[in-house]
Amino acid sequence: MPKLQKTELSSEVKKISDKIEPVSMLSLENQFLIAMPSLADPYFNRSVTYICEHNEEGAMGLIINLPVNITLSDLLKQIEPTAEEKENRADKSENDDHIDSHNSLEQLVLSGGPLAQQRGFVLHNTQQGWDSSLALSDEVMITTSKDILMALGTDRAPENFIVALGYAGWDAGQLEQELQNNSWLTIPADNDLLFNTPIEQRWKKATESLGIDLAHLSSDIGHA
Repeated sequence: MPKLQKTELSSEVKKISDKIEPVSMLSLENQFLIAMPSLADPYFNRSVTYICEHNEEGAMGLIINLPVNITLSDLLKQIEPTAEEKENRADKSENDDHIDSHNSLEQLVLSGGPLAQQRGFVLHNTQQGWDSSLALSDEVMITTSKDILMALGTDRAPENFIVALGYAGWDAGQLEQELQNNSWLTIPADNDLLFNTPIEQRWKKATESLGIDLAHLSSDIGHA
């Protein structure tokens, strides 16, 4: 994770930050981290990160607006299916035409973060029956097992999903310190932004939900 310099927010942004409870007093699970323009690390510049886990031991999340140059269809071609999985995909349902275009196999795979980049994560609407899943909220689950990947593009797939390779991680107290340094703002996770908003618009839409346009703030605010 980046080593961040201390910044001072503009008065407009500071008013919003003051409304947020002290980060040491709450978990940021099922929240979005919005990178401030002052966050210089190119990996996290203008990123939006979905926080999947946050406790006294640290935090883990997935960046949701950093695509890699591969489609989900191409990624699945690199995964060797079992005989049963091949049969299931061969029997793809005629209902596939009803899958929304933003959930098609032509959607871009995301880079979820700089750690474990060979590992896949699927964020999706709540749907039971996968080998390794964890409910993140009443409406969102994360699944890491191969069975869900093999189901994507068929009628067994979740209605809404995104696929990320790798994740972002913070040691104990690290995220809290970065928040105190005003490197991030936080908002509750929003399913429309997560699943329906085009990748390139997610950071802008997230900032606008705070009632501000961070894009108009200089990236040098508060730098010595």
